[in-house]
Amino acid sequence: MSRSVQLVLVCEDQEHEAFARRFLERAGWGARRLRVQRAPSSRGSAEQFVRKRFPIELSAYRSNRHRLAERLVVFIDGDRAGVAGRLAELEQACRAAGAEPRRADELVAVFVPTWCIETWFAYLDGADVDEGKADYPRLSRPRECHRHAHELHAMCQRGALRQPAPPSLVAACSEYHVRLEAQRT
Repeated sequence: MSRSVQLVLVCEDQEHEAFARRFLERAGWGARRLRVQRAPSSRGSAEQFVRKRFPIELSAYRSNRHRLAERLVVFIDGDRAGVAGRLAELEQACRAAGAEPRRADELVAVFVPTWCIETWFAYLDGADVDEGKADYPRLSRPRECHRHAHELHAMCQRGALRQPAPPSLVAACSEYHVRLEAQRT
């Protein structure tokens, strides 16, 4: 028998998972009631895994909304597509799988770090970033991102990102407020 969860997290890799877990913990979502679907390492495109998994988890969220999960959270790098492009690709993946795309009233948050999550880390470390660049340094270990998650949570809570803020991070804070904090039980 499956356990009841508050959140289902679909993400590309360990860094996404570590960042999302810490951010969600700071936001008051219990880590014990989180189910993670992460792309298997060294088995093809992680972005493609998330794109294919999204319609499956969205359908499960809809059919079991009050029994199994209160929220669905997705982390997927924007790469060249950016936020709008990735959202369109997720919508297309839903249609291809015979599922209705995410609706405005659903508590399904999609976070799209663009170019990659390292762009957000550089910004949260105080750098001005260019989301068109992919050459920000990777962290040595995924858990090194915990301080970044704390900083982003604090900024989102204040409703004030340091300027100039990357557009994907502005969108992420909006997703946080509208999709995660909305109708909080």
